[in-house]
Amino acid sequence: MLWTADLKRMLANLDTARYGRLMALRYVDSPVGRLALQANDALLTGLRWASPGERSRDRAPSAVLDEAARQLERYFAGKLKRFDLPLAAHGTDFQKRVWAMMRAIPYGETATYGGMAMALGSGPRAVGMACGRNPIPIIVPCHRVLGSGGKEGGFSGGQGLPTKRRLLALEGVVLL
Repeated sequence: MLWTADLKRMLANLDTARYGRLMALRYVDSPVGRLALQANDALLTGLRWASPGERSRDRAPSAVLDEAARQLERYFAGKLKRFDLPLAAHGTDFQKRVWAMMRAIPYGETATYGGMAMALGSGPRAVGMACGRNPIPIIVPCHRVLGSGGKEGGFSGGQGLPTKRRLLALEGVVLL
């Protein structure tokens, strides 16, 4: 069988369309912008900042998205200190270890890239890269990870560092 570029593109589009039908999507307005929650079956797979003008493609009710929206609302109201949601983040084994370590950082507290790296037997840059690839920010609190000496480090969500500062301030963390 002859594979042409058009045929390959058509098959790729079929896979994308099929995947899109399986994923549930829900938008939540928050103090740090409009968030898009993604789930596959009963597991939360992603949280991202929605693009301006992005329209809702909510297809069917999703209990996990309803619960995630409820918990986010409580978090932003200062009434929730720890998320309790079934997560399915896609990543490497190392990234998953970093994300699990981030989930263990208590509300209102911080860790450093270097400290996490020492605990994992890795380097701070690798931890920073894993933080930047976190597919479920806020719920997996990468905003709680700082550079050495309490420096902000980076943040890939929302408006970057202003969003990180806002999330930390919400939790009562004062940056020097």
